[in-house]
Amino acid sequence: MDERLASEADPMNSMVNLFDVSIVFIVALFFALFMAYSTLDLFNPDSELVITKTLPNGEIQIITKKGKEVKIEKVTETTESGRGVKLGTAYKLEDGRVIYIPEE
Repeated sequence: MDERLASEADPMNSMVNLFDVSIVFIVALFFALFMAYSTLDLFNPDSELVITKTLPNGEIQIITKKGKEVKIEKVTETTESGRGVKLGTAYKLEDGRVIYIPEE
């Protein structure tokens, strides 16, 4: 009976329980964050996902995931001026694809 009282008086028992509760809380927090930002589709191998975000330096980053392929593109908001040569024409199709026809 003295052994049972000694184990109940051990302050480390409550610390072990707090550690377990904190691990469960952290996992739940990660899951909630993934759901809030709709990034659970990143783990689905059949999903198609497009995420855009603006970086502090003014660049826009477009992350595209199609199946297992992930592409990251950076787009700047600056415009350039000067002389140039027409290289071709780009057309956007109804399904969203863009095709480029070079100038002859």
